[in-house]
Amino acid sequence: MTSNLTRKRRVNILDCETLRYMNNSRHLNYMDFIRFEMMFRTPLFDNTVKKSLYGILGSQKIIYKKPLKMWSVFTITLVLEGWDDKWVYHKQAFKQQNEIRAVGYTKAAFWKGRNAQNIPGILKHCGVTIFEMPPTQQVLNMFKTDYELLN
Repeated sequence: MTSNLTRKRRVNILDCETLRYMNNSRHLNYMDFIRFEMMFRTPLFDNTVKKSLYGILGSQKIIYKKPLKMWSVFTITLVLEGWDDKWVYHKQAFKQQNEIRAVGYTKAAFWKGRNAQNIPGILKHCGVTIFEMPPTQQVLNMFKTDYELLN
């Protein structure tokens, strides 16, 4: 669960806008798909969803550098950036020919009822042997003003 997960994908016709480039919203879908794949392929599913915990996406940021053309192949890599008591932070990099085309960051948690659950406890039950992995200050700063934007 703490290692990187990389998947190869192809931009298909349904991903594209009229100019034959991948629509920006499709990047967000691919980011969701790889996070769900990580959850379903690891003990995380048994220790969250089967125990009536549900995952929520607290915030998501993406930076686009270059578009992806229709029918081109790209990779998306999910990197665990760290966690605190409430949130798990991921980076997702879209690469094509070893060049970064877009980078996304997500902040996610698991809830039961109206309460966020203890992330270190969940990870411990999943067999993660790293007891602590605080996210970098750069990642924390990226999400720092989210609540201010809502006001």
